[in-house]
Amino acid sequence: MTDAAPAPGGTLGVRQAAFIGVGAMVGAGIFSLLGAAGEVAGSAVWISFLLAGVIAMLQGYSFAKFGARYPSAGGLLEYVIRGFGDGHATGVMAWLIYAVNAIITAMVAVSFGSYASEAIAGGSEVWLKVFAVGVVAAMTLLNVVGSEAVARVQTLVVVIVIGILSVFAVVTLANAQAHLLAPSGYPPFKDIVSGVALTFFAFLGFGVITFTAKDLRDPRRDLPRAMYLALGIATVIYLAVSLGVFGTLTVQQVIDSGGTALAVAAEPTLGRAGYWMMSITALFATAGATNAGLYPATGLCDQMAAVGQFPPAMARRVGDRLSVGLLGTAVVAMVLAALADLSSIASIGSAVALMVFTLITASHLRVRSETGANPVVLVVALVATGTVLVTFAVTTLVHEPATLWLLAGIVGLSALGDVWWKRKRPAAAADPSP
Repeated sequence: MTDAAPAPGGTLGVRQAAFIGVGAMVGAGIFSLLGAAGEVAGSAVWISFLLAGVIAMLQGYSFAKFGARYPSAGGLLEYVIRGFGDGHATGVMAWLIYAVNAIITAMVAVSFGSYASEAIAGGSEVWLKVFAVGVVAAMTLLNVVGSEAVARVQTLVVVIVIGILSVFAVVTLANAQAHLLAPSGYPPFKDIVSGVALTFFAFLGFGVITFTAKDLRDPRRDLPRAMYLALGIATVIYLAVSLGVFGTLTVQQVIDSGGTALAVAAEPTLGRAGYWMMSITALFATAGATNAGLYPATGLCDQMAAVGQFPPAMARRVGDRLSVGLLGTAVVAMVLAALADLSSIASIGSAVALMVFTLITASHLRVRSETGANPVVLVVALVATGTVLVTFAVTTLVHEPATLWLLAGIVGLSALGDVWWKRKRPAAAADPSP
């Protein structure tokens, strides 16, 4: 096993890496999930976001410590290898993380399609799917150009989105109706905790930052800084915007507006111009999140193929530029975007990600002496993430049998894929040591 420490001198700085994470988080979260989260947590969605932010910070601490010690193009998977070795646990998680990236990309692409269809085609379901598939294809081409192009686009997108969301938050909070946010209207606390699983989906983009290690100038120093900066920005945005939306609209109005809740909430105070301003912002944000969701695929597949966890074909290039791993992520994302609905994608993505993050923290506990991480923080992160996963399964997934079966299918296929490859791979590929 190599030490997996890229040499300093990459092309990305702290801000650029953080903005790749912020772009992935904001597009995947606040523009997509308010309606679905409102169905579960009501007007207390802001509490769900706060709790999800705390859990993300705990996980971020774990990832930052891991990443500072073992910066790698394989991102999260390098951490799993360090804790669990080269066995089936690592292989199954590798396929699950690959699936999570495709699921996140599909979800934000559907959200992009929702806004684009509403603005251009009167909300046509057919055009929604067309736009969703189209944005995945366009962002795949951008990722082929390289990490510098991805970073430049993400920086532009994040600056625009943060600026407009700040204006939106200030205006809506200044005109918020206190009774809409009154605790007397909150659902039971277990529903708020269940809502954390959905709102946590809004933070999943921070995991993308771990894959920037190969491109950072000084990954051991810059990766933790980028992680904390991205999570801090996203948490503040989510709290302010969710309070503004649910202080402007009733819970039912938010649910009915689906993926366009922010645009609808902007209209009462900013007029029709506000509606269009937020719609355009959502297009920027969700396109940026699609871009960031595809970003890890190339590095992940290259690294996993190098250590023998993925077939070598996953690291090959089509036309010397397009990674087969990236192409696979894009194809799966397009299929999900074309066939699945937003809430189902969010539920599947949240459940898979919570499982993966729980296992990564467990992996970290096994090698905490090497990273210098505080074991108390790691245990709290493990318990918190596991609690949310169990609560989500008991209160939400049991009522969505189709989603539950699809989730079981993803886990099962990941396990079967790993067993198939471990039996097939050459002996040399089974030992990644130099």
